[in-house]
Amino acid sequence: MGKRDTRVAYINPIAAARAAGPIQQSGPSIRDYLSRPRPTWEEWKTMVSKKQGGSNTLAEWEKNMSDKFREDLKRDRERVLNKSKKKKKEKKRGKKRKRERSSSPSSSASSSSSSDSEQDSEAERREKRRKSKKTKKKRKRRHDYTSSDDESDKPSKSHSERRKKSKKHHKRKKRRDSDSSDND
Repeated sequence: MGKRDTRVAYINPIAAARAAGPIQQSGPSIRDYLSRPRPTWEEWKTMVSKKQGGSNTLAEWEKNMSDKFREDLKRDRERVLNKSKKKKKEKKRGKKRKRERSSSPSSSASSSSSSDSEQDSEAERREKRRKSKKTKKKRKRRHDYTSSDDESDKPSKSHSERRKKSKKHHKRKKRRDSDSSDND
């Protein structure tokens, strides 16, 4: 058996290209590119300004988006305002119910015929009376506490004794007044 022939034929690429002949051009040549029509300075400025202005579709899209955003804002504002109005109404109802509960049946009948401003003034008067009663009670308690401390120094009268005395004093006044009217 003999040896294999591993040799490859070498072809010079440049020589092969020359042998094939001139190449057919596909597309414009350099000469064509350089001699193409070019815009004037004014035409170029107008083209650039159009590009900087942006596309019409983009402007329309932005306008639509801003309109939608405004509508959404409007809806949200209305919803928030309605919620706050409802809360205010509920508070007013609650206050009216409290006033009606706290007032007596006779005063509620008379207040239902009167206006809201009269109801408010009545409620304020009641509140003032209640507060003044509270403060009087507090003062009395304080006085009782302070008087209980002083009991060791001097004897003080009990509440019932003081009351009896004031009743007697009142009766005496009535007698005097009635006596004086009889004498006239």
